[in-house]
Amino acid sequence: MSQYPQAQFLLSAADPQHFPPDTGAEVAFAGRSNAGKSTAINVLVGHHRLARTSKTPGRTRLLNFFTLAPGQRLVDLPGYGYASASVAERNSWARMINALAKRESLRGLVLLMDSRRGVLEGDEVLIAWAGAASCPVYVLLSKADKLTRNELAKTSAAVRRELGTRAEVQPFSAISGLGLDQARRQIDHWLARQSPKTVEA
Repeated sequence: MSQYPQAQFLLSAADPQHFPPDTGAEVAFAGRSNAGKSTAINVLVGHHRLARTSKTPGRTRLLNFFTLAPGQRLVDLPGYGYASASVAERNSWARMINALAKRESLRGLVLLMDSRRGVLEGDEVLIAWAGAASCPVYVLLSKADKLTRNELAKTSAAVRRELGTRAEVQPFSAISGLGLDQARRQIDHWLARQSPKTVEA
């Protein structure tokens, strides 16, 4: 049964002017190509075909918006780190995420990292972007089922040391369900939270 029965695809944006109205609350998902981002979205939402998955790196080239409930959205960002992206595509992607950072509705960033690879350069760029936007980061160490319990414990500890207070870190597996409930609670918490700008006002 779906955790979000009203979840549905809203729109794909190739330019900030195509974004939905800046109202309500939204949580962005990001990660390197093939880190398991789309699969994580589908498992978390409970809709196996909501976000399109592919074994081909860089399949997601647009910002895809999904509605979970009235005034609540997920945003699937293009995967990064794939060699086939042109300079124009990379510039377009940078322009869109910079526009996303300015949205009052943005509540948090879920960053997928392959647990077998740890923190890579592109991940650091996204964390810095989120920090500059005062956007909290929740790291999901994906494909945790590929590691032994001891390997996963060492990797998790190393990533937590490296990221410090810049992000919360949670081992995650779309296959075993490890970290699934914790991730859902974090997303629900963000989507229910008022905009910091609104609170300050």
